[in-house]
Amino acid sequence: MNPVVSPEREALPLVDIIQLKWLMSREGHRVHVERLQGDPEYARQCFAQAQQCQGEATRACAQRLAAQLQG
Repeated sequence: MNPVVSPEREALPLVDIIQLKWLMSREGHRVHVERLQGDPEYARQCFAQAQQCQGEATRACAQRLAAQLQG
């Protein structure tokens, strides 16, 4: 499993990624977990798509993950 962030930083928490996957699926969007972990551009696209979702929980989860990716 390849982390989205550099090796010096920790990988995004898998539990948060899985939560985002299920929240996004409730809104009709698919998230590929392994790709999210290994492809920073795909991750950014997923987070941007999540920000357009109706659910506050979906947007909040994506914001947490995006902040960890940038941080």
